[in-house]
Amino acid sequence: MNIQKLSVNQFAILLIETMIKNSLFLLALLLISACSNSDWQSRAYPSEVAIASALDATPDSALLNAFSIEDFPLARLPEAVRPCCAFGNAQKVKIGSVQVPFFRYANTLDANKIGPHSYEAGTFSFAKGSPNGQRGSENNGQIYTLRGGFIDLAHVRDTADNAIALFYRIHPQLGQAIKIQLPSEIGPRFINIDAIDVSELNPRQQSELAASIAVRLAYFMAEAHEIAQWNGYRSWAPWSEEVSAYSPEDIYSNMLGAKIALALLNNNLTMTRELYNQHMSTWLDASMNWLEPVSRQQTNALFDITDGIWWDSEQAMPSKFMLLKRHYLLGDQQSPYLVPQHLAEQHPLWDQVESLYQGDPQAHHLSLLSTLHGIDIEAISELVLYIDEKYQGSFSHIPEYLWRDGVRHKNFRALSYYNQQQDIVELKQFRKDKKIQ
Repeated sequence: MNIQKLSVNQFAILLIETMIKNSLFLLALLLISACSNSDWQSRAYPSEVAIASALDATPDSALLNAFSIEDFPLARLPEAVRPCCAFGNAQKVKIGSVQVPFFRYANTLDANKIGPHSYEAGTFSFAKGSPNGQRGSENNGQIYTLRGGFIDLAHVRDTADNAIALFYRIHPQLGQAIKIQLPSEIGPRFINIDAIDVSELNPRQQSELAASIAVRLAYFMAEAHEIAQWNGYRSWAPWSEEVSAYSPEDIYSNMLGAKIALALLNNNLTMTRELYNQHMSTWLDASMNWLEPVSRQQTNALFDITDGIWWDSEQAMPSKFMLLKRHYLLGDQQSPYLVPQHLAEQHPLWDQVESLYQGDPQAHHLSLLSTLHGIDIEAISELVLYIDEKYQGSFSHIPEYLWRDGVRHKNFRALSYYNQQQDIVELKQFRKDKKIQ
């Protein structure tokens, strides 16, 4: 085919078709290797107390929990996040300076269409949601919930996977000084955990402590990713990810994944990859139902209602200011953004969503433990993000003491404040330039 004779539109379509074909080829490779990568298997070894109780005439269920987890696997840390869904619905798409004609990016779904979880899925997945279930893809996307606002399923799953991987690195070394190298984004990332005395904690308490440390740090990995996206990180070089940075649903979705992972770890439902995948699938379904999901049609309507206020459908991805509302308040307590009733009432689609407001839905707030069993988790553990030289220019608006020697997770919120101030300046200029055009 003579590329030079193609029109701009034909070239854009050809490029998308090529990307799809390459994606299918990669999917085949992933399916071939899925059974051999990142598998793990651990076991619970009972203490003498647990054995004595088990053999007693009236076993004590509390004593039966006196076991330790052994044969720790090294579940591989996921190196690629799942493609998250840009905030909005039916967005226009540009490749370079070319807008793809007759194409809209659909990224919403009904809660009953959520697919089975697959550890370290990245772009593709193919797993069972139950022992006798059929294999299928995760089918990620955005769902609006009455208690949790918009939820990005990719963010939920990524943080849960990271928490599991960290747990299997932290638990066997708990009590010792631990350093864990994470996949690099805009620079190297490390986790540091201080040596502590855990001799007074029983095996169950030690496992719970390791789990709480793991999910907390997995959540801060997600915060670091938001900062990296804002400051130039790209998982695919031609595609800017600034449009996804600090998206209003991201961090709440990540914390939801951390909370689910903590429940799975504390219930010993992660001892093999298959066990984790299946229980993550069921707990994700149950958690979404508890948050009261709306239909896909209603999710799309709520995106339409917030168009021009929270996002701008006139802008094509990956334009940074397709996203107008961002969430900069990082930290271990998070609240969702619910679409206000007064906003919905003013929109022509009010009749499609009116029923959602009849019960006066209340936001469900999430938080992570900072202390457990007398141990100050926040004091003994930290995530540090270092900045490679090529990205340092994007930090010029931030005081150097916050990032020059690495950004500690305790400073993520302060750093994000300066990013917020810079966004205000850039958005003002963007709107000014738009008017001139």
